Formats: sequence, structure tokens, C-alpha cells
Amino acid sequence: MPIQDNGPENRGPWGGRQKDHPAEIDALLRQGRERLKGILPPGPAHLKGLLLAGAIAIATFGIWSSYYTVPSDSVAIVQRFGKFTAEVSPGLHFKVPFGIDVATLVPVKRQLKQEFGFTTPGATDPYQSPTEGRRETEMVTGDLNAALVEWVVQYRISEPRKFLFEVREPSATLRYVSESVMREVVGDRTVDEVITVGRQEIENEALLKMQALATKYAMGISIDQVQLKNINPPQPVQASFNEVNQAQQEKERLINEARREYNKVIPLAEGEKDQRIREADGYRLKRTNEAEGDAARFTALLAEYQKAPEVTRRRIYIETLQDVLPGIRSKIIVDGSTGSILPLLNLDRQAGEKQ
Repeated sequence: MPIQDNGPENRGPWGGRQKDHPAEIDALLRQGRERLKGILPPGPAHLKGLLLAGAIAIATFGIWSSYYTVPSDSVAIVQRFGKFTAEVSPGLHFKVPFGIDVATLVPVKRQLKQEFGFTTPGATDPYQSPTEGRRETEMVTGDLNAALVEWVVQYRISEPRKFLFEVREPSATLRYVSESVMREVVGDRTVDEVITVGRQEIENEALLKMQALATKYAMGISIDQVQLKNINPPQPVQASFNEVNQAQQEKERLINEARREYNKVIPLAEGEKDQRIREADGYRLKRTNEAEGDAARFTALLAEYQKAPEVTRRRIYIETLQDVLPGIRSKIIVDGSTGSILPLLNLDRQAGEKQ
């Protein structure tokens, strides 16, 4: 809740004690004391002393409550006789004393939060921690299952004037709005979605609905984030629910392992298939080209043979001998009619003699 600063001695959840005053104020106090001595009428000494002490106390309190300091993360809303007069930026400022002007500090640059279902130790904001944490977290999902939902709402005060004057107890109102929206969003989903896959979607939808209601009610609040914390089933069914979750996780694990094996085997088989197809295509092209070349060569040779049969026949014979004879080593020719051996083609000996 914001605090009202009627003087530098005030302290609140967002403000600190302010007790140091400038040295000029001491000088003003001394001057005022001397002037009061001259103003007081003649009379008994003790009466004059009481009047002097009262005047000094009033003057001291007036000077003491006439200035205030606004922290760097806050602004001050100044009211004169309860009516809004100004919004003051951070720094040292002065106001009309004796409660005529009241300055309320509002931390507009600080991120505030409200917790539902749990409490952070050391929280200074009384509206941050739940008063009925168990009741707030008990919710019914869309499939008529029960769940214990804990969450956090982080927000900022964007419009201090609306935050102070438009809604009574805006922080408490924000708690009611947050609980209502979260029950609505959780009630539209199954318990499995709430606990597992639907958390991000729930957070986003709850954030939009909470901000819409805060704007509609003119609360002066900007909601930064809605974050789900622990979500558990009720205690009597928690063991059974954990077994179901373990079974689902085991199912997902087996599916992932099967997909991993599939991704490892199938692409390899596809690659081998493509390789075999490319090799077959290459072999087909090679054989086709060779056959076409041989056919073209035979056709050309036939045309030459038809023009000059003897010449062509002899040229083919000589070319065949040129291809065959270089590969003969240690071979002899036997004349079948006479049975004599012709050592004419002992090419190894001739090659040795040449060397």
C-alpha cells in the first residue's frame, strides 16, 4: 500500500525515515526564537516560558513537516485538504505544513509481485503473500479433475493517480482479479494440459485477461508477467497421478528411441538405394553408348567393304595381326599338314637379342 508522508519522520513499506534537515533550518529556528521573545507580552516568567516553548514547538514542527524527499524509483501525489493538486517527480520538495498538504509516495519504477499458494520470506508488501494460500490454489480443471495451482503475478504502477483514487485497495482488488482469471483459464483445460504442455498458453492467456480487467477497472496497474509455479494434484491422488505421468514419460521415451532408430536406418537405406540407381543408370548409359559406337563403326566398315572387298579384307587381317602378335610370348606355330615346327615366331629370343 502507498504511504502518506506528513513529514520527514514518516515510514512506509516503500519509503524510508527522513530525519536530517538542512543547516539553514537551525538558523531559522534561532531567529524565530529571538523574535518570539520580543513579541511575547510582559507577565510572569513561567508563563512567558511556556508560551515561548509552545511557539518554538509549533514552529519546529511546521518547518520539520514542510519538506519531503521523493526516492528515485517513486513519485509523490500531493493532496491539499484531500484534493489532488500535483504529481511530483523524485527529489527534495516543500509543501504546506500542519497536514494541509499530504504527499503520498508511489513506487512507479519498482516491479511489484503477488504470490498465490506460497510465500517468499521477508516480503514487506502485505498484499504480496496470500492470506488463504490453500484455498487460492484449489481449482477444478475442464475435465473435472482437481489441481493445486501456484502462480506469481508481476506488475508495476503505471498511473499513480488512478492507483490511489479510482479503486479502493487496488492491490487487494488485483489479487481477486488474478484468482478469478486463473480459475477461468484453468477451468477451460484438462489437467494434463495444466500440468504439462499447456503452461505457456495458460500464462499468456491469463496475462491478457488480467491486463484487460485492470484497464477496465482503471486500477492504474500494468501487468508484466504471469508465471505458473508448482502444479500438483491433490494429496490423496498424487501417488496415482505420478504413476500415470511416469507411464506417459516412458511412452514418450520409447517413441523417441524408435524415431531415432528410424532416422538412423531409413536415411542410410535411402542413400544406398539412390547410389544403386545412379550406378545402374551409369552402366546403362555406358553399354548403350558402346553398342551405338560399335554399330556405327560396323556400318562404316561395311560401306568400305562393299566398295573394295579385297582391300578391306586384307586391311582388317593386318590390323588384327597388329593387335594379336604383340601379346605372344614363347609361342611356336605347328604346321598341321606336315607336322613340322616353325620357330619363326620365337619373339622372346628376338627381344633378348635386341637388348
